[in-house]
Amino acid sequence: MHTQPPPHPPLGKSDHDLVHLQPQYTPLVQRQPATRRSLRIWSPEAEDALRDCFETTDWSVLQSPHGEDIEGLTHCLTDYLNFCMDVVAPARTVRCFPNNKPWVTRGVKAVLNKKKAAFRRGDKEAMKAAQREVKVCLRDAKESYRRKVEQKLQENNMREVWNGVKTITGYKAKSSSEGGTLERANELNNFFNRFDQLPPLPPSPHPSPLQTPLSPLPPTPIHPSHNIKDDPSSLPTPPSPPCITADQVRSELRRLRPRKAAGPDRVCPRLLKSCATELGEPLQHVFNLSLQLGRVPTLWKTSCIVPVPKKSRPSEMNDYRPVALTSQLMKTLERLFLSLLRPQVQHAQDPLQFAYRTKVGVDDAVLHLMHRAHTHLDKSRGTVRILFLDFSSAFNTIQPPLLLDKLARMQVDPRLVTWISSYLTDRTQYVRLKDITSDTVVSSTGAPQGTVLAPLLFTLYTSDFSYNSESCHIQKFADDTAIMGCIREDQEEEYRSLVRDFVVWCHANHLQLNTSKTKELVIDFGKSRPPPQLVQIEGADVEVVSSYRYLGLVLDNKLDWSKNTDHLYRKGQSRLYFLRRLRSFNICRKLLWMFYQSVVASVLFYAVVCWGGSTSKRDSSRLDKLIRRAGSVVGMKLDSLVSVAEERTLNKLLDIMDNVSHPLHTAITDQRSSFSDRLLLPRSNTNRLKNSFVPRAIKLYNSTVGCRGGSGRRKQDTTPRTVE
Repeated sequence: MHTQPPPHPPLGKSDHDLVHLQPQYTPLVQRQPATRRSLRIWSPEAEDALRDCFETTDWSVLQSPHGEDIEGLTHCLTDYLNFCMDVVAPARTVRCFPNNKPWVTRGVKAVLNKKKAAFRRGDKEAMKAAQREVKVCLRDAKESYRRKVEQKLQENNMREVWNGVKTITGYKAKSSSEGGTLERANELNNFFNRFDQLPPLPPSPHPSPLQTPLSPLPPTPIHPSHNIKDDPSSLPTPPSPPCITADQVRSELRRLRPRKAAGPDRVCPRLLKSCATELGEPLQHVFNLSLQLGRVPTLWKTSCIVPVPKKSRPSEMNDYRPVALTSQLMKTLERLFLSLLRPQVQHAQDPLQFAYRTKVGVDDAVLHLMHRAHTHLDKSRGTVRILFLDFSSAFNTIQPPLLLDKLARMQVDPRLVTWISSYLTDRTQYVRLKDITSDTVVSSTGAPQGTVLAPLLFTLYTSDFSYNSESCHIQKFADDTAIMGCIREDQEEEYRSLVRDFVVWCHANHLQLNTSKTKELVIDFGKSRPPPQLVQIEGADVEVVSSYRYLGLVLDNKLDWSKNTDHLYRKGQSRLYFLRRLRSFNICRKLLWMFYQSVVASVLFYAVVCWGGSTSKRDSSRLDKLIRRAGSVVGMKLDSLVSVAEERTLNKLLDIMDNVSHPLHTAITDQRSSFSDRLLLPRSNTNRLKNSFVPRAIKLYNSTVGCRGGSGRRKQDTTPRTVE
């Protein structure tokens, strides 16, 4: 494209005006100035020096003067770690240019400078010779870089391999930070802290029959004739205090990712991982002291909030997601605390909460929703209404008094509850943009996104509202909540009552519903039925949509998955471009296959067990055509959509049968035959139910058990097959 050319007078004796076209494109090196980055040079010698330093350190000299002063002890330990790191592995500042490529070495730059010098002199012959030399030199440099990437693959250095692949394909990661001014940073900081200025709690409403709250913990009865002072043995034995061992601390430190960003305390995770053996005991002392006192150090609770845009062009502050960057030491303590808390709250988990559970994920949530819908619609004159609710900054709205009361009802150890209270309150936070950090520091409440404990605490916070009947149920995936009503003969009282009770419960728990993003999907195949009456939330009508994107899948009111396959096809096509770019470097076939499995196939086969057997022939052929196109680029025969869907469907069925707590476990085991190991197909009147997950998986299971015997679990073949 060109800009509008400015008018110029005629050149010499010409009879027309001179037109000077100025290109609108600006080179990348001119659009983006060079940036400065602070890098810390790590080497095996530096890591050995740090280990020797910490091994010879007398930690009691640092710990004894502070006693039970957890704040002073934390600052002393952090300062000592940073001091040793700065002495052994000092940081240096480097300049990074936006057009730098790793294969543009010094030799290539010298040839490019030679070409520029010939151009300035006006020597055409020298310029042509330099151009040929540049072409040969670039080809050799790219070939050398390709061999380097393949060598990293042979050495099993997958991080360097993927960095090289992203550089070759031109992949650009989305910026996780937003630029702006100091005023903008302060404004975002106050906006993210808006949930601390909540109105007082309204009076608790009468419990609804649809809610299933946890019963409070009954008091321990003591016989009046017993005198506790005279008979100390009558006192209940207190539980052992929560304790963390040094081996547990070392194990968690070794699991840290060394390239993760350090928190506000500047303690690098690579230091913690490299010196896990030496730092196990001193960190164990600090962690156990924090649990015994029920206090979390302020330095570890400090959060650096990075606003991540939710959309490509954010227009308002609500379009940013506040992600908290906290101390790596605090994250290690949170993971250890999680192992202490999870066994005590396992009984209180919502059975229809599909997030943060072992071998349960997005597939299971969508399968449960679709199975209920297909089963209900298989009968005549049925309607399914699904209300998808959206919360505003759900994790940040956790109110500590309410959560602590719920944890007490779950009979959680009071010492753990005290620690959680300190963890959720008086959290110091500030906002960081690209080059600007807010000068205002505010004190927030809640569990910010990006912390380890926030997901579990939110599921516990919302676990006291659960409902599951034959005609209505509410299911959750973290903060994504869906209320489903299976309605027959326009009997909507239970569905609407459930919605009203949930809204009242949200107000009582300070959970703010975003009514503008809350949508309803109505599935009704009746021809002469009037349109349903709209659902109202907080006086506003909820919009009825024909399709909705739920957990990455596009659901529509026809249950045909056409819009979902169109979405996957477009994403697969865009990623196929990167595969071709990678092949242009003559990368080995094995690396091309790995790139296809990780980047292309992960998109095409996302949640394929939910829609793989229900797509039309047209949609299946489109995706298979895209897979064959990718196979021609890779040079291998790739698995088709049907084969991948069948394999994953059978494995998912076996996982559900092995998991007694899965919501679909009963629906599948009830179909077991009393005479053999086969499963009976459910009776169905429509093809929609016949092509859904449960009947399709039962057919695969019966054919596999009948032919092979045993469990029927197929072993996935991950070996690439070469096209003959």
